[in-house]
Amino acid sequence: MAIKATNKKPLFGNIKSHSNRKTRHTQKLNMQKVSVDGKTILTTAREAKKIKKSA
Repeated sequence: MAIKATNKKPLFGNIKSHSNRKTRHTQKLNMQKVSVDGKTILTTAREAKKIKKSA
């Protein structure tokens, strides 16, 4: 079981077609599993990169 260690939320916006119809769109986070001190942490890809760089 991974522990979620981020406060970020998904982004919301609209997809606009050529005929100018708009539908709601969600951009989900790029979540990655990272092992730190034997514990599995679920973070975003950007935060995982920082963790790997500092270790």
